[in-house]
Amino acid sequence: MSSNPVAETVASLMPRAKAELTELVAFRSVADFAQFPKSESEAAARWITEALTAEGFVDVSPLDTPDGTQSVYGYLPGPEGAKTVLLYAHYDVQPPLDEAAWTTPPFELTERDGRWYGRGSADCKGGFIMHLLALRALKANGGVPVNVKMIVEGSEEQGTGGLERYAEQHPELLTADTIVIGDAGNFRVGLPTVTTILRGMTLVRVQIDTLEGNLHSGQFGGAAPDALAALIRVLDSLRAADGSTTVDGLDASATWDGLEYTEEQFRSDARVLDGVGLTGGGAVADRLWARPAASVLGIDCPPVVGATPSVQSTARALISLRVPPGVDAAEATKLLQAHIEAHTPWGARVGVEQIGQGQPFRADTTSPAYQAMADAMAVAYPGESMQYAGQGGSIPLCNTLAGLYPEAEILLIGLSEPEAQIHAVNESVSPEELERLSVAEALFLRNYAG
Repeated sequence: MSSNPVAETVASLMPRAKAELTELVAFRSVADFAQFPKSESEAAARWITEALTAEGFVDVSPLDTPDGTQSVYGYLPGPEGAKTVLLYAHYDVQPPLDEAAWTTPPFELTERDGRWYGRGSADCKGGFIMHLLALRALKANGGVPVNVKMIVEGSEEQGTGGLERYAEQHPELLTADTIVIGDAGNFRVGLPTVTTILRGMTLVRVQIDTLEGNLHSGQFGGAAPDALAALIRVLDSLRAADGSTTVDGLDASATWDGLEYTEEQFRSDARVLDGVGLTGGGAVADRLWARPAASVLGIDCPPVVGATPSVQSTARALISLRVPPGVDAAEATKLLQAHIEAHTPWGARVGVEQIGQGQPFRADTTSPAYQAMADAMAVAYPGESMQYAGQGGSIPLCNTLAGLYPEAEILLIGLSEPEAQIHAVNESVSPEELERLSVAEALFLRNYAG
């Protein structure tokens, strides 16, 4: 990175950033209170509240959102007549999955091989630290030239929509000229990237019932309708032979016209085992960013250990369906439900319960904010130009903000590049990416102020 005062300041602040991220990662802030104590999320919200207050933010407060979680808001006033920029991150995290599979404890930030490991280090507690670094660097070099609103969500990973509903009920709170969502990531380490589309999602729980109770498979198997077998048929119907998603009535033929994603690079990023083929047809970018994708997230059925010779009377599954821009998530939910019901065999009783939904998002890349970010990234990443990419994941709040503030420009950046392995065991963040993106965000705020 070429030497400049902002970059030098951010570099000097990196030890403090690591110490703060260590404290923040230590909170087991999974917003599923059936698995993790609500007190952990509340403690993380208090930590963020105190951090914003210490930075000079006013009107700092945890917001009690309709889903029972807290988002933290603060306002940092800039010069009179300045533009307003909303900075977003979230402090809730995914469950650590199998803690024993982590090389180091998931809630202890640990440096290893040049990266910092810990749940939330990249997604998205590191995003909040990135915002703080950018603002601190500007304060040390002439001041923050814009009004800054900060919102740090408490339940993004659960998709329960608490902050979305709160924003709809208080539309004046988050109004801004530009919104920077710090919850995306570069296409690869060292390649500055803005995410221009997000797939939406719907999350449904399916239950199939066939019998009043389990039956002995020797006495009744062969004629008794097996609920688990019925569920397996339903789940299999969501995929064609090549693995592409097939939901009746849902288009799966769109193509992506942005950054190319080679199969070789994807296999490496996804850590696909040797000899195992990729699923679906068309370019990898088509499959990830332009087409729907169904995933079975979990199944309730007897585990192998302790299983008895029984025909199952009931079985459940959790299904996620990602949908690209141009597809309404509510309509996709209706199609998915109809598909499940139509493909349930043997007249089995089936129930479909929606438990989460978020609309897809597409950014306007012709806006002045994008040029300001491109100029900033060119400085933070010498020799590289800003790339546009999609992201298969969902940030439901994006579409809510786009609807509430249609004139606002929305940019998505962040620390979740492929090596970060977000949502998996051994999630990590690159401190070099944290440093460079903090510089880029600081310079963007300065460029955007004019």
